[in-house]
Amino acid sequence: MNMNQKILSGKVETSSRKQSLGFGSLKVAASVGIFVVLSACAAPGPSESFTRTVDVEAAPSAVWAMIGSFCSVQDWHPAIGTCEEDGNTPPTRTLVTADGQATFVELQTARDDGAYTYTYTILSSPLPFTDYTSTLSVDDDGSGVSTVTWTSVYNANEGHEQDVIDALTGVYESGLAAVAASMAQ
Repeated sequence: MNMNQKILSGKVETSSRKQSLGFGSLKVAASVGIFVVLSACAAPGPSESFTRTVDVEAAPSAVWAMIGSFCSVQDWHPAIGTCEEDGNTPPTRTLVTADGQATFVELQTARDDGAYTYTYTILSSPLPFTDYTSTLSVDDDGSGVSTVTWTSVYNANEGHEQDVIDALTGVYESGLAAVAASMAQ
């Protein structure tokens, strides 16, 4: 008899003796068993999320033409000095900040040019987080205005939650402001 059968039958074997469970205890034991199984199966996932958007008076195709290439971030983001793409599929890009002080290595994990979106994960960075995944997308509101959305999920290192929020705020807002300014010209 397996453990589930033992619990469902109202008896749990402990060592070499059997202990009888009442109906209430049976429900608790089954609930605990289900919780333990579900907890063991659940993989830890990102616990924080961050999103910034900007509206741009331009067609989504025009905005995507500017920001959609994986390495075009060096052309529109003021903090990025260089971007090198490895040419693999999926591509990995290495970004170096304009001041040369920080390097980020990012892997593109999804792309849909028809929907104007791509997703990437950070493989290495100086920022205090792990499991960072981000999506950059452009949506059409139907009135000639496009909404650019930059969103991410991640796990902040303990004690650095506010540092991550501050860093992402600066990166996302300055990048999106630059996109809006470029499209307004």
